[in-house]
Amino acid sequence: MLKNLGLDFQVCPAGIDESVFPGEDAAAYPLRIAMKKALAVAADKEDAIVLAADTAVIVDDDILGKPKSTEEAKTMLQRLSGREHIVVTGIGLVDTAGGRTLSCAEQTIVYFHSLKEAEIDAYLASGEPMDKAGAYGIQGLGALLIRKVDGDYFNVMGLPLSKLYRLLQNLDADILQKTGF
Repeated sequence: MLKNLGLDFQVCPAGIDESVFPGEDAAAYPLRIAMKKALAVAADKEDAIVLAADTAVIVDDDILGKPKSTEEAKTMLQRLSGREHIVVTGIGLVDTAGGRTLSCAEQTIVYFHSLKEAEIDAYLASGEPMDKAGAYGIQGLGALLIRKVDGDYFNVMGLPLSKLYRLLQNLDADILQKTGF
């Protein structure tokens, strides 16, 4: 998504523990993890703006992470079938030169069609669900499972670009100017 905006960036894995705390509010989790990632990477950077994000699929106050098996992916998709759920993405920004941090979260409601067993099995056979929170990707075949989205489509992909743009403006980092727009 950042490439599509014409931005130059470097990917730096944070290598942090992303465990959910006992009793942690599901909607607060992605914001905590995003900020933890941003701070971990920023510790080794000078004169940089560090961006980190974390996305969670939440249904019935449970966080659906990336499935560990096809069976777990199938259970997730069955659980989402015919229902709505919330996708929350937390954004953490650290301006290492200015010593400033900003964070926010975006929520989007996603409504799934009622899925037939054959649809779930075909989607699982594609392999797409296996590296996606909630076992689906809106930007791929998973789009066929979705009836409606209420909110930011890019949030469901993992990075609410409009929200990110507004945060970057607060750090005087105008990405429109950098892209020649």
